[in-house]
Amino acid sequence: MDDNSPRLVSPEARPDDRLDQALRPKTLKDVIGQDQVRENLAILIAAAQKRGEPLDHVLFYGPPGLGKTTLAHVLSNEMKVNIKITAGPAVERPGDLAAILTNLRAGDILFIDEVHRLGKTIEEVLYPAMEDFALDIVIGKGPSARSIRLKLPRFTLIGATTRLALVSAPLRARFGAVYRLDYYELPAMMSIVERAANLFGVRADNGGVEEIALRARGTPRVALRLLRRVRDYVQVRADGSITKTLAQDALSLLNVDELGLDDVDRRVLLTIIEKYSGGPVGLSTIAASISEEPDTIMDVVEPYLLQLGFLERTPQGRVTTRLAYEHLNIPVVERDDTQPRLI
Repeated sequence: MDDNSPRLVSPEARPDDRLDQALRPKTLKDVIGQDQVRENLAILIAAAQKRGEPLDHVLFYGPPGLGKTTLAHVLSNEMKVNIKITAGPAVERPGDLAAILTNLRAGDILFIDEVHRLGKTIEEVLYPAMEDFALDIVIGKGPSARSIRLKLPRFTLIGATTRLALVSAPLRARFGAVYRLDYYELPAMMSIVERAANLFGVRADNGGVEEIALRARGTPRVALRLLRRVRDYVQVRADGSITKTLAQDALSLLNVDELGLDDVDRRVLLTIIEKYSGGPVGLSTIAASISEEPDTIMDVVEPYLLQLGFLERTPQGRVTTRLAYEHLNIPVVERDDTQPRLI
């Protein structure tokens, strides 16, 4: 699903999410959750500052919306250096990357989002820049062509990706520190919602904060999006304070249930249960049944359903579990796994 996805609970960035940038933590002590990553980064920063050197190259990976870009900005603030931001698809030619690298100053951070989408020729330019802080440029063509090496200031490359397997092995090996970001636990989500509500200037009791946090799918970006919609609801339908009941009413109106499932999630589960007796059924068949792209279901819908234990991937196809039946209040149908199925 693209960045303009209409799904309220999609972890992908949307244009209205730019409002959340002011809510981003500025320093490491302000970061909520991701305790192990935070502790490792604190050591990385302290060691670099003691040596008077730039940070090692860092790679963050994990599902979208968990704070990879935020952590890059935090590292920039902690090291008191500038950060230049680009994305893998935006760097189309080696000359584009060369222009970015030659404008960096000593200690600067270059943040590349979706680093797995860099082209092979771009990566070839990046390797010596990361290892030797040098840029190899070929001047001329044919027999008269010659290569010159430009020295670059020592900089830090921070990469972010949602698909670590698609980052080439040579590029992955050049990152000195690789950290995985996981979905946030409920206490951390509640702290994030409470902090954001205070910054928004919205009163919210514990029940209201918990209700939003429960439905945010362990993803801060989704939590902030839900908070904005609940804030709108209570300002129009109530006195502007978020309570448990008002949060439930607002989120029910938005078709987000108590586990954060929306209409698309339920359609996937109901399609497997009602049309294919709970599965197994192939991904492309599910996609055709609900008029969605297979990649959308695999990358955006399935991860959360798998995390909840509502869905299983088998060699024969996707299968719904007893938990999915119970959540949807549908009587469990026992499958006859002895019968072969066509995928």
